[in-house]
Amino acid sequence: MMRLFVAARRAESFSTARAASRLLRRIRPLSSASPAAKNNNTRAPVYLAAGLIVGAGLGVLFLAPICGPRQFQAGPRWHVTDEARQVHRRYADMHTMLVAVDEIRTLLGNDAVSVEESDIEEHSFSEWSASNSDVQPVAVVRPQSTDDVSAIARVCTKYKVPMVPYGAGSSVEGNFSSPYSGICLDLSGMDKIVAFHPEDMDVVVQPGVNWVNLNNDIKSSGLFLPLDPSPTALIGGMVSTNCSGTNATRYGAMKDYVVSLTVVLADGSVIKTRHRPRKTSAGYNLNGLFTGSEGTLGIITEITVKLVTVPLSYSVALATFESIRQAANAACKMVRSGIPVAALELMDETQMQIINKNGGAGGRMWSELPTLFIKFSGTEATVKDNIRAVQTVAKSFDCQAFEFASNKEQMEALWSARKEALWASLAMRDKGTQFLSTDVAVPLSRMADLIEICQKRASKLGLFNSILGHVGDGNFHQMIMYNPAIPEQKEAVANCVKLMVEDAIAMEGTVSVRGTMKLTEGLQCL
Repeated sequence: MMRLFVAARRAESFSTARAASRLLRRIRPLSSASPAAKNNNTRAPVYLAAGLIVGAGLGVLFLAPICGPRQFQAGPRWHVTDEARQVHRRYADMHTMLVAVDEIRTLLGNDAVSVEESDIEEHSFSEWSASNSDVQPVAVVRPQSTDDVSAIARVCTKYKVPMVPYGAGSSVEGNFSSPYSGICLDLSGMDKIVAFHPEDMDVVVQPGVNWVNLNNDIKSSGLFLPLDPSPTALIGGMVSTNCSGTNATRYGAMKDYVVSLTVVLADGSVIKTRHRPRKTSAGYNLNGLFTGSEGTLGIITEITVKLVTVPLSYSVALATFESIRQAANAACKMVRSGIPVAALELMDETQMQIINKNGGAGGRMWSELPTLFIKFSGTEATVKDNIRAVQTVAKSFDCQAFEFASNKEQMEALWSARKEALWASLAMRDKGTQFLSTDVAVPLSRMADLIEICQKRASKLGLFNSILGHVGDGNFHQMIMYNPAIPEQKEAVANCVKLMVEDAIAMEGTVSVRGTMKLTEGLQCL
């Protein structure tokens, strides 16, 4: 088994299906080397692992076109370098891709395939994404079932056509870009709730189910999916990106709610990661492998989602501070004090100014100071106790003002500034400018340091920037506005992002999503 493990680990460096198939040939004799391995029950996990390795190898070729070497432009489009075009030659040419499209049309029908220019443009460009490719897919295909996705994958593998899964298109990190063209798989039509098991507190859904609609549909059961990403997000995309949203402080990320997945691998084979019990130690943690893989290992076509009980009471509070350091340190103290807040968000003074410049939010104007937005949930008594505890911590850091909601309308009004932050920022861009959104995370004790460093660095370089943070778990975004047509500004942005990543890593942090890594690599080349 140790030899098998070592061989499997080596597969991580293989970038072609041929290399993966060589590994498969090595694994088979290893799996039959001992008498016990000849038993079907003991052999099955070995072949499953081998199949996943082959699928992963194929995935590098056909499911992961966003993983090759390339140059990025932090503007509306980024361009593929000559080196990357060498990688591109591993894929089909345009004529062959169109042959594959015709074959898929024959299998699924005309209504499932679109080559309309407007449809392709909609599925290859996003106004709020920091990474948009100047290369588009040749077609948009809309499967309706796992069998449809499997058929598409078999054709694409046959012709070496890249596949890029697409959900709601709400990602801000270019997850659906197609730098090597290929076929876009729009999974939004797979939007059925397959089965709901209220007694087991889980629900089986297709990837196109919207999380807000799901919660509305099952509201009467007293259960819900407690994450809070973009309201347009679909559950398939939430799993693929391991998203969380503002409620991550209490409820975690999507990985914590995945019970089972049905996945189509690059060669069209279909696997199910496990059954519905919440607890199992049988086999590999395949859920952990596919969750957050962003479509590079397989296409998720069905998800069993764990649900939790809807809290009896909610509230929202906000606290303003004189400095960003005070606000960040207050947030850290709230976490360390063990106060069970549901969400803990930070917006700096610039972000609050942006809200006001767009007419305010929630029917009001806001103090233009660093502000913490806090959600509470639980019993009515618990919520009241937690509000008092948070207020005490805030006052110890010279809180300038503290407000909390006493009814649903006030809750929505207080939280509105946080919800509208991204759209307000996009609305205030000057003509020709872009916003680059970074994403790093550090240990809580270093968060105030890094936020302050990044804020001062960008301001010193003359770049308009703002801070928006999920500070309950040490994660924050710096949004930097710049004009890609001005070389000095591009160089300044590249320097900011590069140093931010280096500082985060030096503080034992991380580039928490791949989007920042892609942008950093690209900006260094501009």
